Amino acid sequence: MSVYHFIGIKGTGMSALAQILHDSGKQVQGSDIDQEIFTQKALEERNISILPFSEDNIQKDQIIIAGNAFDDNHEEIAKAKELKLPFYRYHEFLGEWLSNYTSIGVTGVHGKTSTTGLLAHTLGKNVPTSYLIGDGTGYGLENSQNFVFEACEYRRHFLAYKPDYLIMTNIDFDHPDYFKDIDDVFDAFQAMALNVKQGIIACGDDDLLKQIYANVPVVYYGLSEENDFQAKNIHETDEGTSFEVYVRNTYYDTFVVPQYGTHAVLNALSVIALCHYENFNAEEIKVMKDFGGVKRRFTETPWNFDQILIDDYAHHPTEIKATIDSARKKYRDKEVVAVFQPHTFTRTKQFLEEFAESLSLADHVYLCDIFGSAREADGSLQIEDLQDRIEGAKIVSEEDIEILKEHPNSVILFMGAGDIQKYEEKYKQLT
Repeated sequence: MSVYHFIGIKGTGMSALAQILHDSGKQVQGSDIDQEIFTQKALEERNISILPFSEDNIQKDQIIIAGNAFDDNHEEIAKAKELKLPFYRYHEFLGEWLSNYTSIGVTGVHGKTSTTGLLAHTLGKNVPTSYLIGDGTGYGLENSQNFVFEACEYRRHFLAYKPDYLIMTNIDFDHPDYFKDIDDVFDAFQAMALNVKQGIIACGDDDLLKQIYANVPVVYYGLSEENDFQAKNIHETDEGTSFEVYVRNTYYDTFVVPQYGTHAVLNALSVIALCHYENFNAEEIKVMKDFGGVKRRFTETPWNFDQILIDDYAHHPTEIKATIDSARKKYRDKEVVAVFQPHTFTRTKQFLEEFAESLSLADHVYLCDIFGSAREADGSLQIEDLQDRIEGAKIVSEEDIEILKEHPNSVILFMGAGDIQKYEEKYKQLT
């Protein structure tokens, strides 16, 4: 039996894909850096070997899957090419793997990970379903007919996928190190829409998605009445968010999701639309009320009796607004404290004013140094450039994170896509 060797196995997509192949009966191993990363726990639970990078890891009779973060000069990739082994980039292999199933992709600049998780949960409670979620979670079933997966737009990698169905949550400008402008982003999503084989579920409240054309039926969801699926009468409860769903202006049923905020309702509505399109009944869809969420998306830890610590991946102004909105709606009697680590100098520079505007929605703001990318130079931008635009904002380091003790009865949002978790962990060690 051939061994599937993953170069960069701790990456969120790579870890999930390795789990899926293992669960599907394949022999899997991988290599990566020594640093502890949250994605490796699931690999270790499956006894998947994680080796240090070395060209000696590459042997005959292997199939190589390489993470997109590594170029062809990487020692293992160079060795694999020298031995002429079957070689795939992550998105290339996933594109081929999808052909074994009825595939359902989830894409969008924001919300795709949470929506993928909710869809995988809802379908999986009703029919055998394999899934790949962008938080590093993967699950494979040998008897599965459905495959739910997250489709990332970065560098147009999602164009390697030709899914049967596709949920499109939104289009927004991000990844300024690759995309030139919003028109460039739109062109990528338009090309992706033409890859879909059976049907698209798109957010009709998004003006750009309304302009998408496709060769398959497009079903729209949202809060406005012109959508095929509309959410009305939204209100927060102790269990989450309750809302009524109307299908083409006719009442369908009332649903509850255990998350808070308008974005959570829209994510759920897309799943309801997809499941309704596939002839699941309302009672079958209502299992979404038990969804426990995905990693690093509003992950909560009660702390110090009166504080709630939230770990969240929010790294774009739109996502920061959504995270603060969730905190306000769930914890109405608490102050909201934002601890934010900007991710990449290019994104921070591009959205400097928008970051300031979104973070100002919090009651108190603490800023961590910018987390740079290996793909970019530091440049002249400093965290003080963002601080100057936010009234009362303070810069914080791991050494003085104890200042958060000054905010009793608060929800503290640790937000970012870099290593913001280390600030939360340091705070936990102090209290």
